Amino acid sequence: MKIKKGDNVIVITGKDVDKIGKVLSVLSNGYVVVEGVRKYSVKKRDPRTGAVNAILKEKPIHISNVMYWCDEDAIKSRVGYKFVDGKKIRYLKANQREL
Repeated sequence: MKIKKGDNVIVITGKDVDKIGKVLSVLSNGYVVVEGVRKYSVKKRDPRTGAVNAILKEKPIHISNVMYWCDEDAIKSRVGYKFVDGKKIRYLKANQREL
């Protein structure tokens, strides 16, 4: 996959369109978990006191619904691979910047 853990991405479709967040994890089935995107509440009950606590978590989003976000140029771009001096590197297709 061309999106890696720690990359900044922008959501391009869905309810959270135009939200920017950091990739927390990349799942093997083509989904990514993005910080602050697709949040839902999980209720947990404390067995000793009986109090209910709500915890916010992020749901996975399909990798085709996000694009790499370049903070320096403030653009979204697709990511490609190329070989430089025998090494495989990632680059942005919009402005040819190496990652």
